[in-house]
Amino acid sequence: MSVFNLNDTKKHTEKLAFLDSTGPAAVQRYETLKYKQFDKLTKNQLGFFWQPEEVDVVLDAKDFKELTDFEQHIFTSNLKRQILLDSVQGRSPNLAFLPLCSLPELETWIQTWAFNETIHSRSYTHIIRNIYSDPGRVFDDLINIEPIVNCAKDISKYYDDVIEYGTYYRLLGSGTHTINGKEIVVSEYELKKKLWLAINSVNALEGIRFYVSFACSWAFAELKKMEGNAKIIKLICRDENIHLASTQLLIKLLPTDDADFAKIKEETKDECATMFLSAAAQEKAWAEYLFKDGSMIGLNTQLLCQYVDWLTCKRMTAVGLDCGMKPGSNPLPWTQKWIAGSEVQVAPQETEITTYIIGGTKQDVDTNTFSGLSL
Repeated sequence: MSVFNLNDTKKHTEKLAFLDSTGPAAVQRYETLKYKQFDKLTKNQLGFFWQPEEVDVVLDAKDFKELTDFEQHIFTSNLKRQILLDSVQGRSPNLAFLPLCSLPELETWIQTWAFNETIHSRSYTHIIRNIYSDPGRVFDDLINIEPIVNCAKDISKYYDDVIEYGTYYRLLGSGTHTINGKEIVVSEYELKKKLWLAINSVNALEGIRFYVSFACSWAFAELKKMEGNAKIIKLICRDENIHLASTQLLIKLLPTDDADFAKIKEETKDECATMFLSAAAQEKAWAEYLFKDGSMIGLNTQLLCQYVDWLTCKRMTAVGLDCGMKPGSNPLPWTQKWIAGSEVQVAPQETEITTYIIGGTKQDVDTNTFSGLSL
């Protein structure tokens, strides 16, 4: 396999989205697109570009000291979980999906998506540096917290299956191979099945797994506490909604793009439904872990579990899966103002920017700044 594909003989508007027989597009061209939706997602995401340092969390440090031990447990635990999940998500789309991609607009979207996830990871570090006197105490033990690790393992296993099996397929091709003393049957169809399951897993991640943590952050802000953090979480949620839309789009488009995916969709319907319900169960278990010692104003385990059920029904219905429940109405309607709207103002408000970062340009340049330098 080469990064420059001389075998690309098809018009790219006729190519399959993944694993086209002619390989990836040789030329990244955007004047004619098979799926304009992915180009639009890329433009939207780039238009929403932000940096963590644009949100001032200095007042959050004062607020954090005034939280009860129980409230500090909720806040810190959620940060730890988000750090680990976005650490997985920051690297995985590029490693798992990009090598199998055949269309330039989809390639570009995947790279934009993965880059955006790294901004989320950087934002958690920005929060931690400003709030905790010893940031290490947040980072150092998070992989020892069982509910967090179990969730990360669940997400990673679908990515890992695609990465491992995709490597065998690209290096060895279809057929029966002996690898590390083990006989493995490799086929394009099986690789597509693993890819389909991974896309569904990511859809559940983007649409369900973060929302207990999000709701807690916004609940603090509703009480006029930790408002800088809530602003960052709102920006992250806005991004995650774009990522969610992209995985929903793939789930809808791939069965019409490739007959194999249409067959796989039917074969794996029960497995995908179980995947979403398992994600919901883990999210509810996380709510129980957070609120094991009580509740806070406007939020408790029962409300959060109802919220997870409502979200799960909504996400499953969107991709044609039966959730087995009546969706009902949002049990936390006040969260909608934090989620709603594609535009989030990043302007100097009370808890926001104290210094603008303008394209990384230093604004205090004078005549002596470049003295001593020669061309």
